[in-house]
Amino acid sequence: MKIAIMTDSTAYIPTSLIEKYHIYSVPLNVQFNEESYQEGIELGPVEFYEKMNSTGVYPKTSQPAVGDFLHTYREIAKEYDAVISLHISSGISGTYQTARTMQQEIEDLEIYPFDTEITTIVQGYLVIEAAKLAEQHKTPEEIIEHLTDLRRLMRVYFMVDDLGHLQRGGRLSHAQAMLGNLLKVKPLLYFRDTKIQVFEKIRTKKRAIKRIMDMLYEDAEQDNIRVVFWIYADDEHDVHSLRTEFEEKYPHIKTETSYFGPVIGTHLGAGAIGVGWYKKS
Repeated sequence: MKIAIMTDSTAYIPTSLIEKYHIYSVPLNVQFNEESYQEGIELGPVEFYEKMNSTGVYPKTSQPAVGDFLHTYREIAKEYDAVISLHISSGISGTYQTARTMQQEIEDLEIYPFDTEITTIVQGYLVIEAAKLAEQHKTPEEIIEHLTDLRRLMRVYFMVDDLGHLQRGGRLSHAQAMLGNLLKVKPLLYFRDTKIQVFEKIRTKKRAIKRIMDMLYEDAEQDNIRVVFWIYADDEHDVHSLRTEFEEKYPHIKTETSYFGPVIGTHLGAGAIGVGWYKKS
């Protein structure tokens, strides 16, 4: 059986790896007023943050169009027997659910939707792992089983600089956002039960970053980390410093830097940072 791998634009996988593993992708959309852009195709991260800062407009996001799914699956069906379709967490987007509805729409293609329960490059890591297994001629069931095991081992924490984006996205009330900004509260966010939730509320950015790093170092000290991801919004400086510090202490652990693209950046805002990692066990 010849198996394809498909994801969506919020995995933020480098183009070189998309091409190397022949990964298919459907774009989510970002809307500024009446103008809609396909993430990664019509709007990249640099242009997105510049546009958000210069216009003062709070953008909106939407899942891929059904037509994009149909077109991509039909293209896959020309060469493959099955596709593992890995998507952004079902708790923050309907993308995964749309993939599920497509299972009966495409003839001659077995579609295996997979809810990564995460997003950003941490999602992308699952996609790459699936592609490697497909190259090894593993069955869809074997790939899904491995992905499910990996999903239990992922950790990712986000810190936002401005609570207003969470408030506009419905994650915090207006009063909570105003009070939090006044008190300089920097909530640590994480994924739980497919949704973005508050892990801890911490005063000041410095303390929030220290809390994330303490949790990372705890796993690193136990030699229990496969790979670490450093994720930034519009400014790479903070995560570059953290990555350099970490690599000096643990040079044997693989690390990668990625970004919050337009869709995720809409909800987290400029100045957000994230650290994610996969545990060995």
